[in-house]
Amino acid sequence: MAKVIAEMLVESVKMELPDVKTVRFQWPEGYDPGDFKTGQFITVYWPHKIKYKRAYSLSSSGLDKGHYEVTVKRDGKMGTSIVDWVEAGDKMFVIPPAGRFLPVFEPPGKHLICVAGGSGVTPFRGFVREATKRNLDTHITVLYTVKTTSDIIFEEEFRALEAENPRFKFHVTCTRLAPEHPWTGRRGRITPDWVKSFVTDPANTVFYACGTNEMVAAVEHLVLHDLGLPKEQMKLEKWG
Repeated sequence: MAKVIAEMLVESVKMELPDVKTVRFQWPEGYDPGDFKTGQFITVYWPHKIKYKRAYSLSSSGLDKGHYEVTVKRDGKMGTSIVDWVEAGDKMFVIPPAGRFLPVFEPPGKHLICVAGGSGVTPFRGFVREATKRNLDTHITVLYTVKTTSDIIFEEEFRALEAENPRFKFHVTCTRLAPEHPWTGRRGRITPDWVKSFVTDPANTVFYACGTNEMVAAVEHLVLHDLGLPKEQMKLEKWG
């Protein structure tokens, strides 16, 4: 069955950061999204610019019915137009979810190590939301690199989920803080040794990486060469 492209109302918008906006698209009456899953992406475009399309990871989960949410950074033509101009009441066309960047929740007891840079953290919000809501026996560790503490997306929500879900841990490292900044967390880039410090059972761990080509390639090298694990134990999304 072909996926149905639908024109959707922008139900609400929320500025997460000065340059990051979450957009909620309301499903129209009678809309059937099919069997979509947490971790997939939707493709959106303007009614007056049908040839210019952009895919965004869902920041909502597959359990969230009646709407899709994407969290967009001001970047490029589409990202800039969404962050600067999209508001509640607008309409955009939405191509239904696709993609294989899916959390491995079965069998129970897996450890998902999710490495993210910048807006690459957005799909992991859906991972943690679903695991927490379903009370799954899945451990999730998000390792998140940002320039400064002002660049942390979803910080309040992730901290709340961390308090609610003992199997979820959220670790942030900042790369461009001034020496006098009061941040007491980790500083510097994500390193192989830092990632490996969270691995307790390699055979039962699935690695995810979402961000720049350089960062994703480093995680790929870590999994395949440093840890000697099969490629089936990693899922990657490169953003150029």
